[in-house]
Amino acid sequence: MEEIVNDSLPVEEIHTEEDQTVIELTNVAMEYFMQAEKVDSLKEFFVRLVKGKIKRQKKKILQDISFSVKKGESVGIIGHNGAGKSTILKIITGIIKPTAGSVMVKGSVAPLLNLGAGFDYEATARENIHLNGAILGYTKKELKEKFSSIVEFAGLEEYIDVPLKNFSSGMVARLGFAIAIDVEPDILLVDEILSVGDENFRVKCSQKIEELQRKGVTCIIVSHSLQQIKKLCQRAVWIEKGEIVAVGDSGEICDRYYEYSNSKK
Repeated sequence: MEEIVNDSLPVEEIHTEEDQTVIELTNVAMEYFMQAEKVDSLKEFFVRLVKGKIKRQKKKILQDISFSVKKGESVGIIGHNGAGKSTILKIITGIIKPTAGSVMVKGSVAPLLNLGAGFDYEATARENIHLNGAILGYTKKELKEKFSSIVEFAGLEEYIDVPLKNFSSGMVARLGFAIAIDVEPDILLVDEILSVGDENFRVKCSQKIEELQRKGVTCIIVSHSLQQIKKLCQRAVWIEKGEIVAVGDSGEICDRYYEYSNSKK
């Protein structure tokens, strides 16, 4: 008997939980080699290096880091200085490779890690917009279209032709944020930049991130401000000494971290 296939009915597309995962770290570890002894001069360093007497020791930065982030989700990473938070973001962007473990990232990534990196302080703000924009991958056409909105967001209309060496650190950070944020990536990585500038600019930064979140952009935010993490993130990852302490609801994890930090004072 001939098999009858009815191809007139629409086939429902099935999305599994794995399909929605855009970032996944599995058993990630990171180690650096550090010099074990203090060397007082460059000459002494090279003498010891030639003689093979430079002693180095391994420094564990991250150990067995595993967590995933779904499409459109916002996750905060909290922990004390030196916990390894920024290292995780650098691994996700591909700036550094982990010593062990695997990293999966789906989609375009906009890293807001070090505002002003790559700026020429002898050049003007106008020149640096084109320079930094090119570093971020913008075409000349895109930069021409974005130029006005970048300057307006940074609030630097009066200083656009002033060399950056005359800017305050806050003005430089504002310019760096404005250049980097004028894009709609699949994934946005934010590292301690929501504390730069004055209160008005910090509000603008938060509002811009919230706008991207509403458009479905996935966010990972590193911040010492627990209020910002609670406001901007659904989940939080708490890291101490390179290891995950807890992962869960941002409000709950931030409260636990706050209690822990106060108990150590």
